Amino acid sequence: MGDHFTQPDHGIIPALRWEEPPEGPVLILLDQTRLPQEEVELVCTDVQALVAAIRSLAVRGAPLLGLAGAYGIALAAARGYDVEEAVDLLAHARPTAVNLAYGVRRAVGAYRQAAPEQAASAALAEARALHLEDAAASRAMAEHGGRLLADLASGGGYRILTHCNTGALVSGGEGTAFAVVMAVHRSGELRRLWVDETRPLMQGARLTGYEAARAGMPYTLLADSAAGSLFTAGEVDAVLVGADRIAADGATANKVGTYPLAVLARHHDVPFIVVAPTTTVDLATPDGASIEVEQRSGSEVTDLAPSPLGTQAYNPAFDVTPPELITAIVTENGVVSPVTGECLAAVCR
Repeated sequence: MGDHFTQPDHGIIPALRWEEPPEGPVLILLDQTRLPQEEVELVCTDVQALVAAIRSLAVRGAPLLGLAGAYGIALAAARGYDVEEAVDLLAHARPTAVNLAYGVRRAVGAYRQAAPEQAASAALAEARALHLEDAAASRAMAEHGGRLLADLASGGGYRILTHCNTGALVSGGEGTAFAVVMAVHRSGELRRLWVDETRPLMQGARLTGYEAARAGMPYTLLADSAAGSLFTAGEVDAVLVGADRIAADGATANKVGTYPLAVLARHHDVPFIVVAPTTTVDLATPDGASIEVEQRSGSEVTDLAPSPLGTQAYNPAFDVTPPELITAIVTENGVVSPVTGECLAAVCR
């Protein structure tokens, strides 16, 4: 991995971009572990550096991981590294997010089908095509999600609760759930965005707060454990979240802490909406129990607050929300509601 360098403050820096300086192609990532205090970029010149960035969460979010996987194959091919080794390293860098392996498959498929002298350029072209598709999906989800909110929630503006981070930092466009929030904000209908801090790595506080502030949204940060009091007070009109993997039955893996919000939303009769592109749907995974949930280091929990030496910590990166608790799944191809395997398969065709 190359040197770090800090960009000037002039709007949100692209979370990922491909560049071709004289010394050879590189993949440049906005280091999301440093936000919001510093806008710092990482220069990846090889797949090992990219895998390290993925595992450290310097680059994260289901759609963006798909792009990282595709560009990683292009990087290996362009620099003459072992592409088949890159496939294995990238596809297994994080187990829950299905988009990562999908992006790898797309790029390596193009690489394998091309003539040897054109294979590297074919992989890069496929990565760029996926990038454009993701941006288009983001726009479509924003439109579908905005119409769904108008149908489900009361008028007079929306108070939306979200969890983790689902904006431009996770996408080739404006994001998934956050793209819907952006559309509502632009229409003047966003009364308040409630932002869960999202422990233990605080992606809500650090990253969604960063994006909401840049967009000039009315937003308020809350401790994850305070969400219940918001529902009790009648302060939430809808919950919008993203997804890292959606099983064939509609069960959804998302950042840990999502499932309790779905339970609260159901109890308080508040719409609970998942926003994700069809690339996040894994029809080969039959149900939520079949989703592999990534377990991360306990130090992420024990380092958050002083803990006695030797304290053990349970730190799943995700939890799984069953389909019966999900009001709707918004994809670029339309809205799935009710959330059933049959309805989900129909939008993925």
